[in-house]
Amino acid sequence: MEFWAWFMHKFVQHGPLWFLHRSHHVRHPHPVERNDLFFLIYGAISAALFITGDNGWRWWFWVGVGIACYGTVYFFVHDVLIHGRLRFWKKSQNAYLRALNMAHKTHHKTTGRDGSAEFGLLWVSPKYLDLARKQLKIKKEKIKNEHSAAEY
Repeated sequence: MEFWAWFMHKFVQHGPLWFLHRSHHVRHPHPVERNDLFFLIYGAISAALFITGDNGWRWWFWVGVGIACYGTVYFFVHDVLIHGRLRFWKKSQNAYLRALNMAHKTHHKTTGRDGSAEFGLLWVSPKYLDLARKQLKIKKEKIKNEHSAAEY
């Protein structure tokens, strides 16, 4: 699913369906954006595969399961963690989740259709993992030094 999502994001959402996805790359005061229609599109595809998949006897039922599972993970990682659309998840101290956040911010540096990088969601470039690990190490050392200084 990650490769398929990357492909669709790069070549379809930043291609012919940019008119829907564009709303995700510009700041706006609305809680809902046109880009949210992709949730309905993929949800409808997943539901159709469930309904016609003969309760697991046809292979496409399991494709529907994959789409639904990936959509659930996408919601929590992308909408909740990265974009904070539901404010119950604070900044993570996990290097992998911090790296995902950095990669996504790189993707959003451009507001146009072209020039974006980092189109995936769950796979993250090693350079962001290295940077996240370094940042966490520096933060831990700073906290450790503050505690040592407070003891004197």
